[in-house]
Amino acid sequence: MSKLDGVFHELLQATEFVAIVTSGENGPHVVGNWGEYGRALGTDGDTIVLPAGYYQQTEGNLGRDNRIWLMAASRQVEGARGPGQGCVLSGRGEVVTSGPLAERAKAKFAWARGALLIHVDQASTQL
Repeated sequence: MSKLDGVFHELLQATEFVAIVTSGENGPHVVGNWGEYGRALGTDGDTIVLPAGYYQQTEGNLGRDNRIWLMAASRQVEGARGPGQGCVLSGRGEVVTSGPLAERAKAKFAWARGALLIHVDQASTQL
């Protein structure tokens, strides 16, 4: 069973925006991506595929420490206390500029230089 099944898949399908955090020399570095971009590229097993335009600092951070976190939320997904649910996904990240997933991103988004891959190791919902 994929770590991205169930409520996590539902959240990735409904979220408008995702926040992405990497560890930088001066602490956390936060960037974002549109939910529709992730839906356009989909997932590859337990790997989330997002288009990478710039992301130079994110890529540099991942070169030193490949840990990455992603937060997604949507009011359209039912949570434990009613409408609205969020989740945090963590794992290992990398920016790829060649290969099938990078080519998928470049084909869908003319501005993309490749793909940001988030290999999910853990997934938890926000209560």
